[in-house]
Amino acid sequence: MRIRCLLAGCLVLLLAGCGGVDPDSPMGKRQVIFKQMLKTSESLGGMMRGRIAFDGERFALQAQELDQLARQPWQHFPKVQDQGDSAAKAEVWQRQERFQQLARALEARTGELLQASRTKPLSMAAVKPAQANVEAACKACHQEFRSHWSALDGLGPSYSQPRLATETLQGR
Repeated sequence: MRIRCLLAGCLVLLLAGCGGVDPDSPMGKRQVIFKQMLKTSESLGGMMRGRIAFDGERFALQAQELDQLARQPWQHFPKVQDQGDSAAKAEVWQRQERFQQLARALEARTGELLQASRTKPLSMAAVKPAQANVEAACKACHQEFRSHWSALDGLGPSYSQPRLATETLQGR
């Protein structure tokens, strides 16, 4: 009897730890990618806004990482809306053509940022317009397709609290 109670208690604890999104699900996979994108974007934006010292070599590496990441999450949006707590609006699945158009725009903007970051010697002035275009592409998609959108998600000029932006991405 004691063993049964102990096993039942262990099972309850094990199941309690199973909450949240399955990391192998499409939603779980895209959440991981979006969180990596946010972390990289916050670092790039921090350099542009003087919160982090500008380091041209580091900026170029992160621009390359962001360009690679920006091409990955779209494959994890299945044709049919997945179940669960997602920040993606139903419009993602209802307006696929527009969603894909904005995805391609982000890819193009991160590609432009990557090209600008290859300028030698690299300066903030050389990458600032391209960085602003990446942020605008993020903001455009978030405004149309993200249910928990806030001004902080755009990472634009008024963006001043990176911790809050990270927190808002949790449900994505």
